[in-house]
Formats: sequence, C-alpha cells, structure tokens
Amino acid sequence: MDHTKRQPGKPGWRFVFLALALAVLVSGLVRSLWLDVYFIPSASMEPLFNTGDRILVSRTDFQSAPIRRGDVVVFDGRGSFAPLHSGAGPLAEALSSAGHWLGVMGSDTTYVKRVIGLPGDSIVCCDAQQRLTVNGQPIVEPYVHAGDAPSDQKFSVSVPAGRLWLLGDHRSVSADSRSLLGAPGGGMVRMDKVIGRPVQIIWPLDRFASVARPPQVATTTTKDGQ
Repeated sequence: MDHTKRQPGKPGWRFVFLALALAVLVSGLVRSLWLDVYFIPSASMEPLFNTGDRILVSRTDFQSAPIRRGDVVVFDGRGSFAPLHSGAGPLAEALSSAGHWLGVMGSDTTYVKRVIGLPGDSIVCCDAQQRLTVNGQPIVEPYVHAGDAPSDQKFSVSVPAGRLWLLGDHRSVSADSRSLLGAPGGGMVRMDKVIGRPVQIIWPLDRFASVARPPQVATTTTKDGQ
C-alpha cells in the first residue's frame, strides 16, 4: 500500500483570481456610485483640460448642490450629443467601452462641457460687444480660450424644462450645443444625463491638481436670481 501523503493542491492562483475579481467588483461599485475616471479626447475644454488628461469625476456633487451656470459637467450624450459621431461596429464599440472604463481613451457617448443655460434661460449670440447674453444680460466668461470669440456662430435658443445648454471653453474647436441646433432636441441635454462634476486631474502627473467648482457665470442681472 502506498502511504505517501497526498499534498494539497496549491491554492495561490485561486486567491489571485478572487482578489482580481473582488478588485474589479469594488472598482465597478465605486465608479458607478461615487467616482469615475474620464479621458479627455480633444482640445474642446482648453485651457481647463488638455487632450490626454485623465480626470476624476464625482457622481455625488450635484446631489447636494444643484447644477448652476458655469459648472463643468461630464454627461451621457446619447439622445443629444451622440449624433456628432457615426456609429461603429460591435467590436470597435466593445474596445472603445473597455478603453473608456480603463481611462485610456475617450468615449463616443460621454462628453465634458460647461453649462451656459439652465431650464427657462434664453441664450443669444451675440450683443453689440460680441458677448453671449442670458435672459437679455451679457455674461462674463473668463474661462474662454485666449483668442477665441464667445461664438463665431450666431444663435438664439430657449432652454426647455429639464434641459441644459452646454458649450466648450475652446469655442473655435468645440463641437457642442451649437453644433446640433438643427438636430432633434437642438443640442439640449437632459439634466438626468449628467454623470457628475470633474474634481481632479489625475494624469499626467505634472498636471495633477484639484478642479475647483467655478463661480456661477456672472451677468449684470438675472431674471431668476440664479
């Protein structure tokens, strides 16, 4: 009879697998409830964000403080901005989704822009001094990219209930609400499509910095006190 003591199998790989699975699960929960990572794919928000920046996005900031004019928001553009991009095949979409989740590439359906118009606002470009006006009053926009006009495209829009009017800070290169004036919905983004607010640049390391919530967009007067 063979009395050789049977050696138990090495459980190392099982622990590695379980640890990885747990890490993915925890990461997924955190990113779906509290914080997410977004890759900046273009220059449309310069000088605040550069192409290639990775930003940390808080999903909870607007739960305690309502969205206001001047806020920078990350949002799901499906049903509003997504027509700016043509559809890709299933494999390309899967790779894009994975790259977006890992924070190494942008998403065709997720965007970052600045809130210019709230529900009920009337926004016009431009007055005699080439400024945007909100509810008939010119607004101060210190965040606009140096050398850019507030808008080279003239428009007059009214923001319906539950929607936002959004522009990029680098106006001359930004595809934003202006680009969809003739499309269904007119470039208006539903407020419930807002994912959150950028709170930190996390990459590259030489740009590591917090992103403060900006002051409310200033006007000489506003019709609603906001």
